[in-house]
Amino acid sequence: MAEDSGQEKTEEPTAKRLKEAREKGDIARSKELGTTVLLLAAAAAALVFGRVVADKMAGMMAYNLNVDRQAAFDPAMMFVHLGHSLAESLYAVMGFFAVMMVAAIAGPIALGGWNMSLKAMAPKFSRLDPLAGLKRMFSAKALLELFKALAKFLVVGSLSFVILISSKEVLFALGAQDIVPAMSAATELVIWAFLIMSSTMILIALVDVPFQIYDYTKKLKMTLQEVKDEMKNTEGKPEVKGRIRQLQREISQRKMMSAVPDADVVITNPTHYSVALKYDQGAGGAPVMIAKGADFVALKIREIADEHDIPILSSPALARAIYHSTEVDDEIPAGLFKAVAEVLAYVFQLRRHQQTRASAPRRLSEDLEIPDDLRRDE
Repeated sequence: MAEDSGQEKTEEPTAKRLKEAREKGDIARSKELGTTVLLLAAAAAALVFGRVVADKMAGMMAYNLNVDRQAAFDPAMMFVHLGHSLAESLYAVMGFFAVMMVAAIAGPIALGGWNMSLKAMAPKFSRLDPLAGLKRMFSAKALLELFKALAKFLVVGSLSFVILISSKEVLFALGAQDIVPAMSAATELVIWAFLIMSSTMILIALVDVPFQIYDYTKKLKMTLQEVKDEMKNTEGKPEVKGRIRQLQREISQRKMMSAVPDADVVITNPTHYSVALKYDQGAGGAPVMIAKGADFVALKIREIADEHDIPILSSPALARAIYHSTEVDDEIPAGLFKAVAEVLAYVFQLRRHQQTRASAPRRLSEDLEIPDDLRRDE
């Protein structure tokens, strides 16, 4: 639907889009980075283990070629020499192969990380389509790969030419040396030349890695409609979410209403707002608002208070201030302590009057002192 609308893909891919692409095996990869890591690892391993490999091979050749006449005509010695040669060869190249194995794994996953996708391994007959193959061969991506191959050829070829020119005197001098030192010098020259030429791949990788990240992100970009559709499918339709919120409010209101009988006093607007307060004298904290409501809910709070003989006092300014500044089950703000203290004092005196026939308290004024920052006008 989003594609048919003609919208441009301007939005960054969401986490869900990236996750789905990863599950399909579609992740950012750079072949140039993997090749660079592998070549540099091979050159470094050759420098580190080259001497060991050369010594082992020289020793193995001396062992196999310097045999006496009796051993040369003994068929059993052939297997002895073969076993010795295999063991020495394995020992010689073990370090080199270990480095190459680590590089072969680390290079490809350096960008995009490790990813095992069964979907990517599944056969796709669309890949056998010759028309699709021709399309890929003459696509912009294929053209870019051609330019990259030419760039690698030019960079590596130019550097190789520079190395040959700069090393021509050393190469000519090898012919005048004995075979052993000449081979050693030639091997060292080849390894260092290989390392320098492999280092040129770093330039290619530095260009290719950012491009692959950019191309991958661009490919997964989404239209605004796709983002909206995904949010709708992920979080649910607005009607369903609205119904859930309504049910949550109803549950919260039922719980709040069940706490009204425990209130010490209900303060009203007197018609628009109602707040129920409870003060635990033993705990020593501030009074807590255990219920609040406006309009119909406010009327319901007053009805429950009437049924349970909870005092209901009219103080519009205080009711509005508590309603707008305090959440259910929270303590009232410090700025309302004085006003609420006057209300509670009146309620406790009224309760004592009703229980002990003590003198009735003086009628509480509706105009209590409310700080300006907490006052809410109609």
